[in-house]
Amino acid sequence: MKYILQTKDLTKEYSHKRVVDNVSLAVRQGDIYGFVGKNGAGKTTFIRMILGLTRVTSGSYSFFEGDSSQDHRRRIGSLVEKPSLYKNMTAKDNLDMYSIMIGADKAETGRLLDLVGLSDTGKKRVADFSLGMKQRLGIAMALVGDPELLILDEPINGLDPKGIAEIRELFLKLKNNGKTIFISSHILGELEKIASCYGIISAGRLVEEITSEQLHSMSIERTIIRADRPEDAMAVAKKLLGADKMKIEYGRLYITGSVPNIGELTNEMFKQGITVTGITNDNGGAEEYFLKKMEEGQS
Repeated sequence: MKYILQTKDLTKEYSHKRVVDNVSLAVRQGDIYGFVGKNGAGKTTFIRMILGLTRVTSGSYSFFEGDSSQDHRRRIGSLVEKPSLYKNMTAKDNLDMYSIMIGADKAETGRLLDLVGLSDTGKKRVADFSLGMKQRLGIAMALVGDPELLILDEPINGLDPKGIAEIRELFLKLKNNGKTIFISSHILGELEKIASCYGIISAGRLVEEITSEQLHSMSIERTIIRADRPEDAMAVAKKLLGADKMKIEYGRLYITGSVPNIGELTNEMFKQGITVTGITNDNGGAEEYFLKKMEEGQS
């Protein structure tokens, strides 16, 4: 297996405070690597270090298994925080300008605009773009020059649900075309749909690296009950099941683990005058597992 990015004890300190603390990770060729952490966990600082935008305090990093050629940076496309755009120019002009700056072919501009859903912006100035449109243009700029590795910091910020779905499909398409993508994000539900590997960072420390297959096997099974009186439903469940791993969120009762006698439980709720409108089972997904690991990393 070829590794596109590797770090060894990468550390950054500001005024004797460690914001990235001895992070060692490895990104395999062809992966969509989800770099997961809360706001302020150190994700952006880590990315700025590996892109050479911030000085490293200690540790090291390498791309393409230590390729020492001077032009290996040309094989990397990036979007960090807000994209740097010329606001009085059009999307096409911005891409053309950036292509000239890095020595890429301007003939690709039209294809990239179409790829990110901005082909119909015409003469509209970037100053008049929505935040989501600016994010799309930033992703298009990261793709200029056909890089092998994309490093994207919170790339779906500001996108509406339709835009998020379209960018998600774009990332999967890029992966199928051989790209490796490193995405930092705190939007766990979206990463779960596309990532093949995750690195969980908390308080500057890498808590765990885990593949999507491992995550699926370790996710927490749970039963979700929708009822008109969730507090009373939880009281019945506690009395009948003797379990204490329950919570109410968004008006729903969440019970950790499967409930083998679900019929008996719902019958008892019915006797208490509680109307049950739905019961589902799932494995808790990535979000619950990630949040648990992030809390562990802060202890």
